Amino acid sequence: MSTTVKAYGTEAVDVALHEIDIQRRALQAHDVEMEILYCGICHSDLHQIKNDFGGTQWPIVPGHEIVGRVTAVGDHVKNFRVGELAAVGCIVDSCGHCEYCNDGIEQFCEEGVTFSFNSEDKVSGGHTFGGFSKTYVCNERYVLHMPEFQNLASAAPLLCAGITVYSPLKHWGAGPGKKVGILGIGGLGHLAIKIAKAMGAHVTVFTTSPSKVEDAKRLGADEAVLSSDAEQMAQYGRKLHFIIDTVSAKHDVNAYLNLLRHDGAVVLVGLPPEPLEVQAFGVIVGNRSFAGSNIGGIPETQEMLDFCFKHNIVSESEIIDIQYVNEAFERLEKGDVKYRFVIDMASLQN
Repeated sequence: MSTTVKAYGTEAVDVALHEIDIQRRALQAHDVEMEILYCGICHSDLHQIKNDFGGTQWPIVPGHEIVGRVTAVGDHVKNFRVGELAAVGCIVDSCGHCEYCNDGIEQFCEEGVTFSFNSEDKVSGGHTFGGFSKTYVCNERYVLHMPEFQNLASAAPLLCAGITVYSPLKHWGAGPGKKVGILGIGGLGHLAIKIAKAMGAHVTVFTTSPSKVEDAKRLGADEAVLSSDAEQMAQYGRKLHFIIDTVSAKHDVNAYLNLLRHDGAVVLVGLPPEPLEVQAFGVIVGNRSFAGSNIGGIPETQEMLDFCFKHNIVSESEIIDIQYVNEAFERLEKGDVKYRFVIDMASLQN
């Protein structure tokens, strides 16, 4: 039997988010149920409620940076107990048996991944509702053990923003002796600075905003460059091993390909709405690559949480009540947040 739960969602693109009732599926044998304590707001939440990618299913309840406390477990659950902290990120189901699922990179599941909201729920037959709600129910295979962060609310964005930058930093070998560039200082970029520094890399940040040059250094960057300054940019030609590109607007990636050493890569993790042009000589000269990275699997997400806990890494966050969520989305669209909004879900009353 399903359960009626309070949530914040909307039935159409032109309707503001408001309190609605949703149905959470009945607890299955391998499911974990949690009370949601905090939920981060990601730019992809905004894309989905505006139907920017197409395919939005109404009503929609966003939220995929979910931190909670376990309130019930199914009969066959082995790894979680009532009362423990737990978390859910982007992925809540996959086939579980293809080569990608077996390798712990469920985001590439051959049969298609189920996301924490706006996806078909293969169990209930409906679609998934996200973390802007009182509770969440998920198969334990996709639930994460949440460390006891001192600032638990500000750790919520690690569930998407954190893994989105941790995975490519690890894959491309950020560490001692590596010079890593980070393009853009927003929700993703500011965490990339912290994680890359904790890995031991030399970090250079590129930003179009003069005000963020000093803030980059506060966050731990070794150097910060105003990318509109051609003289500053010229000093970094062929200096960097790889660059994490977090920009979600149209921009000239060729300017950054030219900053790479041989065999270097610009790795895109942002989601620009328009295609980006890559000049042939930008990649051919020096065997350079323009690559991408897509979140991370469940094992790597757990690894990232444990790494961030060990190094005391959380996002720079503005904690809000759920009733402020529409204003928060308006500010997010304008870039008016340093650097992540997190909803205190206690503000959503039963």
